[in-house]
Amino acid sequence: MSNSLVIVNTGCANISSVKFAFERLGINVDVSDDVKVIAKAQRVLLPGVGSAPAAMSSINKKALASCLRGLTQPTLGVCLGMQLMVTDSQEGEFGKTDLTSSLNLIPGHVKRMQVGNLRLPHMGWNRVTSKLANPLFVGIPDGEHFYFVHSYAIDNYAHTLATCHYSSAKKQSDIGVVPIHANAELVDAGPMSAKPISAKPISAEQLKADIGTTFSAAIHKDNFFGVQFHPERSSDAGAQLLKNFIQL
Repeated sequence: MSNSLVIVNTGCANISSVKFAFERLGINVDVSDDVKVIAKAQRVLLPGVGSAPAAMSSINKKALASCLRGLTQPTLGVCLGMQLMVTDSQEGEFGKTDLTSSLNLIPGHVKRMQVGNLRLPHMGWNRVTSKLANPLFVGIPDGEHFYFVHSYAIDNYAHTLATCHYSSAKKQSDIGVVPIHANAELVDAGPMSAKPISAKPISAEQLKADIGTTFSAAIHKDNFFGVQFHPERSSDAGAQLLKNFIQL
């Protein structure tokens, strides 16, 4: 592929793994915080690891916000990068409860996940279900597993492309059986493994307590796309999604 991609150097993200994932697909990748380079890119990726306040502080210090808001080419936010695309986040600075204002590329709000007795962060493999046909998930079976690490999320709403459900059991019939979706009871095989490998059976008590939550696994508006999971850690499905993005 000859398509070029610029990964935005926000100053607070580990971007080597996602850079290598694109390079394995034959994509020319540049990492930059130069607004002129970003604005001229064919595709832009907004990475993110860490907290929303730290990321937005770095973006503002680098004077990147206006550039990012003015992009018209396909732009993908990954994990925290997706959360930075919406209006604001409940993830405030340490010891504070104020909302963090984000880029407002897509209307929406990031909230701390309400998961009952389940543990946070939501970490490991989990199934992603598309709400409608969309180019980002072409060639990816519905219900495919992707790798997640997060404690904050965006609700299932008007701009949701795909959802994920985090719980120990989805329905009464799951009592006493091993769930096949990743969750807090799962024995995680690690981010580079093909699938989760084992889990504990679900009890009636757990089903009552572990209410879980459904959240946006992917969002979209105009040229902006976001995914809550890490495609660069999500085996073949993740590689296909990155390839789909480059072909937008």
